[in-house]
Order: sequence, then C-alpha cells, then structure tokens
Amino acid sequence: MNREYFFNRIRQSVFGGKMTQPQVEGVTNILNYRDKNWPKMSDDELAYLLATVVHETAHKMQPIREMGGERYLRSKKYYPWVGEGLVQVTWKENAVKFGAKKPGDLLTWPIALRAAFEGMIKGMFTGKKLADYINKNRVDYVGARRIINGTDRAKLVAGYARAFRDALKQANQ
Repeated sequence: MNREYFFNRIRQSVFGGKMTQPQVEGVTNILNYRDKNWPKMSDDELAYLLATVVHETAHKMQPIREMGGERYLRSKKYYPWVGEGLVQVTWKENAVKFGAKKPGDLLTWPIALRAAFEGMIKGMFTGKKLADYINKNRVDYVGARRIINGTDRAKLVAGYARAFRDALKQANQ
C-alpha cells in the first residue's frame, strides 16, 4: 500500500485537512497490527474498523477513557471499568477477555488493538461480527454499527468507513 497516498486521502476526507502526530501514529498502529495479525482482513472490513475507531475515540485515534467527569463516571453501573480503548470496552468481564487485569489496561496499545480487532472480528461485544455485515456478497456499513453499539450514529460511522475504503482502494492500486 502506498501509505503516503493513503494518509493524504484520509487527511482530507476524514480529518478535515489536518492530522496530528498522535492521529497518524494511531492509524499507523492499526494498519501495522492488521498487516501482522490479520493479513486476510479485507479492506472493506479494515475501513469499518478504522471508522469505528474514529468515532469511538472522538477522532483522536488513540486509546481513550470514556468521556465525562469522575462524578459522571462513578455513576455508571460498570464503574470502575468504564469505557476504555479504541472501541470503549465497558464492564470488567468484557475487559478481561482482551487481557486487561485492572482498569486502565485498555489504554495501552497492545490490549486496545486486540480488543478492537478480536472484538469486531469475533463478535465479542454484541454477538454481531464484521462478517455478518461485510463479506464477499455485501458491504453494509450502516448495519455494521450493531457490532459495537446498536444503531447509534450508524450513518455517520458508515460515512467514515466509505472514506477509508476509498482511500485504501486507491492506495492499493
């Protein structure tokens, strides 16, 4: 893949013309993880994973903690296992599936990447997985939101996915 071309495309289509160094590093970490651990993942699937990370990290492309002040977070039933990572994993039983031993572990790259990829590929969040929506016969980026969070902001995330898919396809020519 021509990564320079890819980054130039997504800088415009997803990030409004400018990417910070942490955003570039985050996208690079995701691309490298896919190449090393999931080389058969299609560009359509990768595009949706990237789009989900854009949305779930508020465009930061870094593992983050759920938004909100400490008082708000303490009000959550799942506290102290609040949303963390690239896809906002909540609840202790979910976090430990990916190797977390304590709150905060999903803020580390190895665990955050594992959660995003395995969780979406294997359907470990809602029971829905990437292959249910993205396969040889169809690409349903709107429906794929059910992998993470029902239909919340499904069209917005689908738009990001289409932008990533276009950049991936062009960068691979």
